[in-house]
Amino acid sequence: MTTYSHTLVTLACACLLLAGCATVPANNPNVVPPQSQYDSIIVDGNGRLLSINQLAEELAPADVVVIGEYHGHHGAHLLQLLVQSALYQQRPRQVLSMEQFALDDQPELDRYLTGQSGEEELIADTGAWPNYKASYRPLIEFSKNRNVPVVAANAPAHIVRCTGRYGDAYLDELDAGQRRKLPDAPFTDTAEYRRKFFETLGGHHGQAENSKRLENSYKAQLLRDNTMADRVIRALKEFPGHQVIHLTGTFHAENRLGMVAVLERKRPDLDVVVISPVFWTSGNTLNSLLKAHQEKGDYLYFLQPLPEEYKDNERHRNSITEQFRNATELSCD
Repeated sequence: MTTYSHTLVTLACACLLLAGCATVPANNPNVVPPQSQYDSIIVDGNGRLLSINQLAEELAPADVVVIGEYHGHHGAHLLQLLVQSALYQQRPRQVLSMEQFALDDQPELDRYLTGQSGEEELIADTGAWPNYKASYRPLIEFSKNRNVPVVAANAPAHIVRCTGRYGDAYLDELDAGQRRKLPDAPFTDTAEYRRKFFETLGGHHGQAENSKRLENSYKAQLLRDNTMADRVIRALKEFPGHQVIHLTGTFHAENRLGMVAVLERKRPDLDVVVISPVFWTSGNTLNSLLKAHQEKGDYLYFLQPLPEEYKDNERHRNSITEQFRNATELSCD
């Protein structure tokens, strides 16, 4: 393909994804990979390419829209904002639910949204994620400017950490006020999710040398999932008739596992739509990627892979060791 032809194809795809051109099939040979870390290519379950506006039209009837992300990927966060904005045009009665804030951050989040504190105060008082300004500020500001409620949906970090250290028995040590904020059944799961978690972490339950640590880590993961599902359910009750957009790391939602499985088990009447990210890896076509990852979501969005974090394996191991050491030093008293 000549440079000129490639440019035309790229412009055509940009038109398709942002301006709302007609859908085209995923096997179209002119579809090119994402051209930057901000680009994404959206595909529905039938393999059709969609623009943001077309996606929003299809998402409008849903009760809950779950958008998975690769944390820190600019393309994922841009897509989340575009979906939020486009859906607002369809259904302005909207609630934004975020894994990125814990439920005990809700008072400080509300103070910021109502203009009672500034951004640096929000960041300091909630311990906001390091990439807040680059990744989540636009979503919060969009919500603030339109009086869209924002739900701090995650379990408190110290409770998650200590559950990961001591297992589910740690919740028995919480005072009544802390325990009451968490779900009644905080470790609801599915066999498929359990299998995926242990396979991903490289262990196998009952056989791995560190199976107890993995088991506790799994309980910590379930606490996050169940708390997020519980917060979404509460938001639907508190704001009847509103559509909830929930943002979370893709592992918590893809294949309708994690918090999505919990949500659907506790509220099977809900219409829940899952949008999952997939890296467009070198040598693949959209069609091959769609076939390999189609089950991850009702809709997929393809992104450029993130840069490789380490070339030096020893430095990578040292970094992981240091993270575990820092977590161990934190008290669970």
